[in-house]
Amino acid sequence: MMNYIVRIFLATLILVTSIPAISAEEFDDATALEGITNGKVVWDINTNSPKRLALYLNIINETYDGLVKQGVVPDMVITFRGESVAIISSDHEAITLSSMPEILQSAEIINELMRKPNIHMEVCSIAARIFGVDTKHILHGIRPVGNTFISLISYQKKGYAIIPIY
Repeated sequence: MMNYIVRIFLATLILVTSIPAISAEEFDDATALEGITNGKVVWDINTNSPKRLALYLNIINETYDGLVKQGVVPDMVITFRGESVAIISSDHEAITLSSMPEILQSAEIINELMRKPNIHMEVCSIAARIFGVDTKHILHGIRPVGNTFISLISYQKKGYAIIPIY
């Protein structure tokens, strides 16, 4: 019986390793992007998870690069509201030590994104007030606005797609 199981395992292993891996780069978005020259999007970030924020900032970065690669000019606004304002603050007094790697990774990705053309970032001053975050501690380049709900309404009226990150 054991010999049979070993043979099944080895056959499965050979089969799986012989299938070529397909990366995201082998795919395109030609059908969806047909006739599109400008990718207008607002990322509505409202998460209290440093790990989730780092993950989605990486995906936003990859989305930007994917649009450029496919001939579309990205026009991105990244808004931070809710508890996410604490993650993008340079004041880490209330943050647990275990969250610091993701917070530092998020700050690094934010800096990388800010160096790209047609990206700007906003933070909600209402959320900052509610969650006790002084806007002077918000990462450099992220502009405090009065109310990101007003921003979301306005950008949507201007033709931006809104993608929620919660």
